[in-house]
Amino acid sequence: MNKVGIVGYGNTAFTKEDQKIESILHNCTNQLFKTNSEINKNLIDAVLVSTNNNSKYLSAILSEMVGIQPKIAHSIESLCNSGTNSIVSAFSYISSGLADIVLVSGAERYDSPGQILEWDNSRGEFKHPIFWASIFSKSYKQKFNISEEDLAIVSVKNHKQAQKNPNALSKKTYSVEDVLNSKKLTEDLRLLDCSRPCSGGASILLASEEMSKKITDEPIWISGIGQKTTSAGFTKNESLFSMTSTKHAGESALKMANKNISQVDVAEIHDAFSVCEPMALEALGFSKTGEGMNLIKKLHETNNFKINPRGGLIGCGHPLGATGVSQTIEIVKQLQQSADNRQLKDPEVGLVHNMSAAATSSTVLVLEK
Repeated sequence: MNKVGIVGYGNTAFTKEDQKIESILHNCTNQLFKTNSEINKNLIDAVLVSTNNNSKYLSAILSEMVGIQPKIAHSIESLCNSGTNSIVSAFSYISSGLADIVLVSGAERYDSPGQILEWDNSRGEFKHPIFWASIFSKSYKQKFNISEEDLAIVSVKNHKQAQKNPNALSKKTYSVEDVLNSKKLTEDLRLLDCSRPCSGGASILLASEEMSKKITDEPIWISGIGQKTTSAGFTKNESLFSMTSTKHAGESALKMANKNISQVDVAEIHDAFSVCEPMALEALGFSKTGEGMNLIKKLHETNNFKINPRGGLIGCGHPLGATGVSQTIEIVKQLQQSADNRQLKDPEVGLVHNMSAAATSSTVLVLEK
């Protein structure tokens, strides 16, 4: 199996602006080539587009706009973890020998149809993700005696960290009181407990080992991949206070990378709602079951950016198809020591956790220098 590296990336700012999906894809891809001007577009074998947008033929359109004629071009949709699933597809093309260089571009508009879960009849009329998140929040708080004030710290931490990310949607910091006093959406969820839909794009370039070393002196290697789908409807979850798919995906990724969770120096966690961050940390093994909030409090109190340095989905914004790609770019920047004023000290191993639809499916990547 061929070794696969990440050799370039480009990000747009995450905003509420009304932009065409084609323009978002074009902008983030142009940013990649602007930053990596030495890349020969003629050598790119595949162009993959990660999005939930209903527009058609986007990979071919993007290819034409940026001047690429790839052998392989198609879109990938898997709700919120479309981005990491696209990276896994790119990895597979390269590791199998079908491609040497693959461009993955993720993009979404603020009004993405992926936000409304029309396909899940088990939800009845409650087809917006806030309803499963509300049930998760209630279950998690009751099971582990977690208060609303505790969960609010997730939002406080991630909005704070987002202020050091120039591409983040959030431009403000908040207190626990601000979170608790924000608009109440359900019995257990307030506005500031939620990530926000937005427009944004992120592009990343993957290459074989031979091509990676020709393109950059600092490739970041994908050493572990884990994926798991347990169901589609969230009522099939093993429990409403744990993430089974995340646990399995994390174990698979770490096993493939020959690493354990204690060796992970920095991680991007899919905090679509406040409760998701402690649940995911527990499922991945960063903390014991029921103790995820203790870790989050410690990180917040010590101003440690180990978890969600770019501000998470809550602080950075959540353009569905771009999120997993943007998370991966953050880990690449951390490992390359180019994350500016949110840089951790000398990280060697990073992890990306991206999930969909109440963690009914999860993807985990392990990245290394």
